[in-house]
Amino acid sequence: HTMKATESKIKEICNRFAEYSCLLSIPGFGPDVSSKVLGAIGDPFRFESGKQVLKMSGFDLSAERSGQNSDGATPVISKKGKADLRYALYQAALIASAKNRDFKVYYMNKLRSREREKGIKTKMRVKLAAKLLIIAWALMKKKERFDPSYLNKE
Repeated sequence: HTMKATESKIKEICNRFAEYSCLLSIPGFGPDVSSKVLGAIGDPFRFESGKQVLKMSGFDLSAERSGQNSDGATPVISKKGKADLRYALYQAALIASAKNRDFKVYYMNKLRSREREKGIKTKMRVKLAAKLLIIAWALMKKKERFDPSYLNKE
């Protein structure tokens, strides 16, 4: 019962922000992911670039290379930033790339000819999660709903 009450309170607070419905329009974004993104970004205008948004979340990818070429390097998400936000966005990417046609196509195109690489599916989902965060930030700034054409913008 307390869980339901908490969720309902979170929804009630989030609904006060125009940006919340923009976030809910993104495939894979439910009330939980949307509230976490809203809370993490806050005022979208406090960030000057997508790079800053990714850094805040810890999605700025840092590969542990120690002198190896990129084939042998293991990409790791930095431990800085908000782990619960990254987890929520990864789940959103998982759902979007499995259930939404536009995201499925986008994801499959990213995987094309790389299917045999070790861990490539996870790596591409992490990249998709980071892209979702940038899309969310842009939608919050413009107070717009999601449009599938945003997927093809780099």
